[in-house]
Amino acid sequence: MSDHPVISPKKLIEVALPLDAINAACAKEKSIRHGHPSTLHLWWARRPLAAARSVIFSQLVNDPAGLWEAQNPGQKPSPQQRSAFTKRRRELFDLIKELVLWENTTNEAVLDRARGEIRRSWKEVCELNKVHPQAAELFNPDKLPGLHDPFAGGGAIPLEAQRLGLEAYASDLNPVAVLINKAMIEIPPKFAGKPPVNPAAVQRGERSATWKGATGLAEDVRYYGAWMRGEAQKRIGHLYPPVEITPELAGDRPDLKALIGQKLTVIAWLWARTVKSPSPAFSHVDVPLASTFILSSKAGKEAYVQPVVEGDNYHFTVKLGSPPSSAINGSKLSRGSFGCVMSGTPIGYAYIDDEANAKRSGSRLMAIVAEGIRGRVYLPPTSEAEMVATSAKPGWGPETPCRGTFASNAQGRSYGFKVFSDYFTSRQLVALTTFSELIGAAGERILSDASRCMNDDSKGIDQGGDGAKAYSEAVCVYLALCIDRLADSGSSLVSWTHQRETLRTTFARQAIAMPWDFAETNPVEATAGSFDGALEWAAKALLFTPAAYGGTATQSDAQSQQISTWKVVSTDPPYYNNICYSDLSDFFYVWLRVALRSIYPGLLATISVPKAEELVASQYRHGSKEKAESFFLAGMTMAMEKIAILAHPEMPITIYYAVKETETNEADGTISSGWETFLEAVHRASLQLTGTWPMRTEREGRAVGIDANSLASSIILVCRKRPANAPSVSRREFLRELNTVLPLALDEMTKGAGDDQSPVAPVDLSQAIIGPGMAVFSKYSAVLEADGSSMNVKTALQLINRFLADDDFDPDTHFCLQWFDQFGWQSGDFGMANTLAQSQGSSVEGIADAGVIESGSGKVRLLKWAEYPSDWDPRTDTRNPVWETLHHLIRALRQDGESAAGQLLGLTRHQSEGVRQLSYRLYTLCERKGWAEDARAYNELITSWESVDAASSQVASNQAELF
Repeated sequence: MSDHPVISPKKLIEVALPLDAINAACAKEKSIRHGHPSTLHLWWARRPLAAARSVIFSQLVNDPAGLWEAQNPGQKPSPQQRSAFTKRRRELFDLIKELVLWENTTNEAVLDRARGEIRRSWKEVCELNKVHPQAAELFNPDKLPGLHDPFAGGGAIPLEAQRLGLEAYASDLNPVAVLINKAMIEIPPKFAGKPPVNPAAVQRGERSATWKGATGLAEDVRYYGAWMRGEAQKRIGHLYPPVEITPELAGDRPDLKALIGQKLTVIAWLWARTVKSPSPAFSHVDVPLASTFILSSKAGKEAYVQPVVEGDNYHFTVKLGSPPSSAINGSKLSRGSFGCVMSGTPIGYAYIDDEANAKRSGSRLMAIVAEGIRGRVYLPPTSEAEMVATSAKPGWGPETPCRGTFASNAQGRSYGFKVFSDYFTSRQLVALTTFSELIGAAGERILSDASRCMNDDSKGIDQGGDGAKAYSEAVCVYLALCIDRLADSGSSLVSWTHQRETLRTTFARQAIAMPWDFAETNPVEATAGSFDGALEWAAKALLFTPAAYGGTATQSDAQSQQISTWKVVSTDPPYYNNICYSDLSDFFYVWLRVALRSIYPGLLATISVPKAEELVASQYRHGSKEKAESFFLAGMTMAMEKIAILAHPEMPITIYYAVKETETNEADGTISSGWETFLEAVHRASLQLTGTWPMRTEREGRAVGIDANSLASSIILVCRKRPANAPSVSRREFLRELNTVLPLALDEMTKGAGDDQSPVAPVDLSQAIIGPGMAVFSKYSAVLEADGSSMNVKTALQLINRFLADDDFDPDTHFCLQWFDQFGWQSGDFGMANTLAQSQGSSVEGIADAGVIESGSGKVRLLKWAEYPSDWDPRTDTRNPVWETLHHLIRALRQDGESAAGQLLGLTRHQSEGVRQLSYRLYTLCERKGWAEDARAYNELITSWESVDAASSQVASNQAELF
């Protein structure tokens, strides 16, 4: 690389973004399924397409002011020019707002405008660098640089790069991730615009123009998948018979009597795991372990299982109507263990583990879920249904050890799960192995049909072929991914959700959980969790791929890869110790290897997914927390250094990082060892932060985070290579610069910086302020402590976070703030309150007169917002601390809405800045202490601030007219 400096205008992402629009699109996308690439194959912690699309676009497009400054170095723009920059930036913001909408994912008019802006910015950059010695290689105005994601994972970033007109390069150490990326960015462009080869489509004789993008490929996936399902039905359909409603089965249930004589398709068989009763009197009985006996809790459709004890055994029956309280927790006891249905004897988890590992556990059919005329029908188990299920005899199954996958078990119990076959019932294994074996037969049929429609260069897809053989293998890739979906919904780790009357798949969470009662699906019928459903999901996802501009997916270690050379880099690396991707993806790898090893022999050569090099801080893998952290830091530093050295010198690097694991320290605030370790790696790699953006990329109703103040954002780090001659500074100089930079940054964040830049929500403020703070820290080669040692990132973060605690409130508010920190809304001793009030230059009596505390009987208590009077008039209040105004605003907002809160704010305009800052401060305090409901109140006020402020302006206008 030449030492000649590259002229690089600031990009839009380094200046401003329309975060509200992006966040809204991300939130909406999390509930979208049809056509979303996540439905092609599961991957954990996949970023929303809206986030990836907006980040890549703003990473490539020049900020208007930044471009002018690069074109006119050393000059200052005129007011008219600054106005033009603002207008142009708003135009770009308007485009981003359209671009991130899910409905515009395939809107070519919007996408073409975005591609045009990217090409325009690239040509501007090429013009600025036309005299660069390597201009021919680095700055070709007719060819955009490619984009590389070295931690490609689920592939959202490479996919959106391709959608925006760039060649996409995806690499990952994990072969499952590589296959997902091949299916999304490599295979569709190779066969884009080609008609399907299946006989039915060929016979219809539709023109090639009908098959745009990957529509032809999707059609063949549907066709040959349907053939596979038909063949599977012939081979194993007898294992999944319909259930006939006989008079004996109907009993006295009116809903079943109307169905007598009909044969109903079974949706699921619901089983309870069993162990021998620990009671000596019933040690011959296999008793059920069920977390619940509820089948449906929908209003008007309630149903439940009832165990009936008869002599020295029991059977299950199904009842309709509101269940008794005993059915809610199944056979679980209140203290967490199970109870024997025969004797009530407790059954501990250690006993269950011992029984399962000794192969003395089993399962018992509790109920059958069938498809009725108007919804689900719940039937009692039959001996015939149980006999058919247990008659299945699989010829083989994946014998790869699975212990590392059972990540949810902190006690080290395996419950008999030693190899991956153990996760499946015999009938489930028969189904999965049958479909896996059918991949080869399907490939032969596709090759035969494709040979009649296209040339055959005899090269497979892995050898770069694009003829009949490669095409047949390409279709098989998607069919194999459908088998993975079938495994996800067809293991004994799938449970039944009585609230929604449907399945909860194996990976409903980012770990494998242990359901004691499980649901076995019907893979050969068009029901939930079937192969038909997987085919439809895959075909729809294919239709949403760009299928253009070229793409390459490669297995590569991020620490040693060379793919990033002269490319734009945007990546979503592993999050410290949150997810061990390799352990989890083995669940899918064992099936993909069986189906596709002949197609991708190199990629699928290993028995399981590579783990030793995986960049996660796994304590069980490295022996201790310290060793795991050292491994992560060293490896991530190498990966970041590789990116810093290889990436295109003109473009900033964008890195996503989301934090889950936190450590709370009262002195230093809330910190995360994962977050600080990652930032340390970035800093050591000589990368300088030029911006951070909190994007709310997690659905608020997700299983983790409900009623908790967990971070719902990915922090987007924007980085550039730190100059080799960057100076070092002293700690004192660093603090002086922080005290200059952070007040301005905090003011912009909490007020909004114009250009549709909305205020940062309190939940994100402590992360957002890291951006400008770390930008100061990371631009220096070192910040030197008094002893000459270099300051580490942890210390820098503590200094930055401490800035948020600074304030300048009135004495009464200072009292309330410190009292709240110590006692919350609880009462405290009057003597302590008096001492604290006097230290603030106030008194308990005066603060009580202000109406914010209750004092009496030797106790003092802060009043909650709901206790504040609704007729409060600040114009007649002679003692009105900021604390009082803030909680009156919360009361008005929660009780009467934004307009009422705006009325009060309009009458207390002089306090608005203090109120806003106090809200942020109190949110941070509540979040640190885990006071979720209190934190929510302060967060709501800030997130509604713009509307409240607008309503307050109307009050001011009315007052002006009055006078």
